[in-house]
Amino acid sequence: MGSTGGHEDATSRELTVVRGVPDGARARVAELYWEAFGRKLGAALNPPEQGRAFIAAHLHRDRGIVALAGGQVVGVAGYQWDGRGLTGGGVKDVLSDYGTLRGLPRVALLALLERTPKDGELVMDGIAVDSTHRGRGIGSLLLREIAAVAADAGCRRIRLDVIDTNDRARALYVRHGFVAGPTEQTPYLRTLLGFGAVTAMYRGVQGAEER
Repeated sequence: MGSTGGHEDATSRELTVVRGVPDGARARVAELYWEAFGRKLGAALNPPEQGRAFIAAHLHRDRGIVALAGGQVVGVAGYQWDGRGLTGGGVKDVLSDYGTLRGLPRVALLALLERTPKDGELVMDGIAVDSTHRGRGIGSLLLREIAAVAADAGCRRIRLDVIDTNDRARALYVRHGFVAGPTEQTPYLRTLLGFGAVTAMYRGVQGAEER
């Protein structure tokens, strides 16, 4: 996803990064999220068509940052802060959409993926970039805007979790100053969700000390 600094300068002139999911872009954001995280979310939200519809229906649009190219959403970064994240939908929503018998085990699976920010912390929900636009520095642009959002919110640090099968994302985060913290071994999830360990990564927010 990353590139050299000069390439990113050229990319930034071609792309627009905005806070908030634009009107009419819910389905597009859900499509990108499913493309990036469908292996992890599928056990709880499959079939894919229903999973994408569920994500789109319960988005918190003000908890997303999107990259636009020619008016089209080509990248999205979600975050959790002040009690809400980009992807919503509670127990009642899952049971309503999937039914009680099918919904209860799905609620339990989704609970395994939940992360709650600590005081002064903004938690990233992940970055998804359209496969045809990767390599243009979009992930870097989204991360910079996430850092700006965290600073504006008065957060002291940003946290994200990266799974052991996503080396590309981890390399991007390291380039942007994230440092690995504890790793939780989750071998019981490898068959079900496609990963066997999760590492927490942290980055301080510049200027937070003065807030």
